[in-house]
Amino acid sequence: MAERGLKIDHSTLNRWVVHYAPKLEKALHQKKKRPGDRWRLDETYLKVKGEWKYYYRAVDKEGGIIDIFLTAKRDTKSALRLFNKEGVNPFNDENNRRVKIRQCKYLNNIIEQDHRCVKRITRSMLGFKNLYSAQRTLAGIEVVAMLKKGQMKKMLH
Repeated sequence: MAERGLKIDHSTLNRWVVHYAPKLEKALHQKKKRPGDRWRLDETYLKVKGEWKYYYRAVDKEGGIIDIFLTAKRDTKSALRLFNKEGVNPFNDENNRRVKIRQCKYLNNIIEQDHRCVKRITRSMLGFKNLYSAQRTLAGIEVVAMLKKGQMKKMLH
């Protein structure tokens, strides 16, 4: 903003991110390309108010971001909340089959490398003060990453 001649405090910019990131994420999810049929789910850790929180990310086989979820606990229930958010149960019911869950370390190399981008961006920040603003800020970071990866459908005019 400074290069455009605008002086904006970092707290103002943070308020904009917290306010607009969920709206941008919702709009992008409506216009996002369909993810691949093979997903990777992994968690990483981020500090929020001095405590470690668990950041779940789902990525398809090609590296496209499917969804994110930040939670205070690391348990099966938290991971299943992300799957339910993505509609895995309705998928199973509609297609009369079960999604197979495989635990294999080498399959998560794609997502492990993808974590680096989020860690690099959040490391330079002043830190997250609460879970609410952390979730919204991370949503904004992931929206930018999805746009950079070209995950939005082409719009016909």
